[in-house]
Amino acid sequence: MKVAVVGATGLVGSEMLAVLAERNFPVTELIPVASERSKGKEIEFKGNKYKVVTPSEAIALKPDVALFSAGGSTSTEYAPLFAEAGITVIDNSSAWRMDPTKKLVVPEVNGDVLTADDKIIANPNCSTIQMVVVLKPLHEKYKIKRVVVSTYQSVTGTGVKAVDQLMNERQGVEGEKAYPYQIDLNVIPHIDVFQENGYTKEEMKMILETNKIMGDDSIKVTATTVRIPVIGGHSESVNIEFENEFELADVRAALEAQDGVIVVDNPANLEYPMPKDAHGKDEVFVGRIRRDETQPKTLNLWVVADNLRKGAATNAVQVAELLNAKGLI
Repeated sequence: MKVAVVGATGLVGSEMLAVLAERNFPVTELIPVASERSKGKEIEFKGNKYKVVTPSEAIALKPDVALFSAGGSTSTEYAPLFAEAGITVIDNSSAWRMDPTKKLVVPEVNGDVLTADDKIIANPNCSTIQMVVVLKPLHEKYKIKRVVVSTYQSVTGTGVKAVDQLMNERQGVEGEKAYPYQIDLNVIPHIDVFQENGYTKEEMKMILETNKIMGDDSIKVTATTVRIPVIGGHSESVNIEFENEFELADVRAALEAQDGVIVVDNPANLEYPMPKDAHGKDEVFVGRIRRDETQPKTLNLWVVADNLRKGAATNAVQVAELLNAKGLI
């Protein structure tokens, strides 16, 4: 299968290449794609070297599938051109997520919505992906009324410049800044741009995307998203109110049975999910499972995942795997 990776030189694009190799996706020819200034640069994939091409050149090479991770403006401009050429696009930007004509897919949650007609498929926001994988089995069993989520998000979610800022600050070196404030020894309760309602765009993504992926607009979601000086993964404190009563043992069993979830929940041995343990992994880790004792039918969870893997690259590759398994590409 001919596979294009658009944004192959970026953080997520590099991770997509690693995930394609690790999961042995049937790549017969790789087409690394980036902007004009990266044209001709060599990318190594499974021991072979491939030259970076521009998006227009990639379309002419007719890949079967294109994994996009090059930002919203690139996706808005080029995804329709790839789709018109019969190439299936899996896009990691926010450009198509809330487009009512496009599917927003996490394979373990709503992979069954995909059809051969879906030529542009949206990959959800990283913090949404890890949360809905955990919400799905609980919603099926107890019906979710309301979710209150606070995130603790890795600097890798912003990109290389943010990682450099953290490391420079840690070493006392002056350098380019990705954030308006120091991030080392600090937390910044601000991810993406502020909206008129006082929420950030990242918070609204979690709210709106959760409803779309779960296929249920009755689930009320409120979010506070926070950047912390961590590399390796995003963490989330999730409070879930259900319509129906639950037993904690049944909750654990439902989560353990959910594809893509690993339960790490043994307070007696100080075992709980942490971003350093999720780093480089494809699963979503959940722990600190306990009742909210202030109101009935309400649960508290702690959810952690590598935002560059399951939160971006792995989910995109899993969508491609699902399309391939269904014979849709």
